[in-house]
Amino acid sequence: MLVNDTSRVKEYLSITGLADFNKLSAKLIFGADSPAIQENRVTTVQCLSGTGSLRVGAEFLAKHYHEHTIYIPQPTWGNHPKVFTLAGLSVKYYRYYDPATRGLDFQGLLDDLAAAPAGAIVLLHACAHNPTGVDPTNDQWEKIRQLMRSKGLLPFFDSAYQGFASGNLDADAQSVRMFVADGGECLAAQSYAKNMGLYGERVGALSIVCKDADVASRVESQLKLVIRPMYSNPPIHGASIVATILKDRQMYDEWTIELKAMADRIISMRQQLFDALQARGTTGDWSHIIKQIGMFTFTGLNTEQVSFMTREHHIYMTSDGRISMAGLSSRTIPHLADAIHAAVTKAA
Repeated sequence: MLVNDTSRVKEYLSITGLADFNKLSAKLIFGADSPAIQENRVTTVQCLSGTGSLRVGAEFLAKHYHEHTIYIPQPTWGNHPKVFTLAGLSVKYYRYYDPATRGLDFQGLLDDLAAAPAGAIVLLHACAHNPTGVDPTNDQWEKIRQLMRSKGLLPFFDSAYQGFASGNLDADAQSVRMFVADGGECLAAQSYAKNMGLYGERVGALSIVCKDADVASRVESQLKLVIRPMYSNPPIHGASIVATILKDRQMYDEWTIELKAMADRIISMRQQLFDALQARGTTGDWSHIIKQIGMFTFTGLNTEQVSFMTREHHIYMTSDGRISMAGLSSRTIPHLADAIHAAVTKAA
């Protein structure tokens, strides 16, 4: 449609990007009936996918926010510390993953956030935590919210997998919406790389939820001053694809059906891998594979076991044992399960 539309041009977008895209992106993450949107206290700018959105947000905070420390989960996506450090923020960690349970270290997380200085920034993965695939429950999110608000900590959400984790766009945005519903401020970086497969188009958005409409308009003018010398304005084509789909009911419905199919396929791969390990009688509890969510699974394999699998079975993964569930198929799972079984048995 876009390619065949002869009225389309390749002129510059404004500094903040495609207006339709920004409006629809905010609606997608905060909800169509979000009070923050209705009260005009959200400012959204189109950025260069999730990474660019994080970077613009980080530069804005380094320039204008009174606290320059950001707490990020241990572990987190490898690029997070670099993005925030280079933007001028000081990076500290809060406990997140518990290797013993291969689940969430919830008490450690609460203790570390409780010990953070008032007003510090906290990076939160909206859903499908990367690399662990471990997410807090809704009850745990509520406790995190209460603690953060009581200490005046500023939430900065990274939402790279909305709709791609559970297959439901609203469920995957629940954590963000909890923090918006209380009337407080927060930041949210969105990426359309995974949920629309637009990796190479670099389509993302940064939204800042402010106290009121006046603050939101002032924040937007300062975001322009961050963006202008950084990359001037964002690219037009990818954002046009997203905006076209989000505003057309038929295409939107088709997208949500396909999203759910992709999420369900990943969930099915988890089950198949778990079943294959059970069938082989592989030592250990592998239930974390089906409990974790999203594209990645933190297998719990150690560096030695990972290098054994590469050496003996030609299976490649990051040294921390993270695998991409999206890369598996019913055909390759038996080979992977054999390799994991051998690694656990021989390279324990």
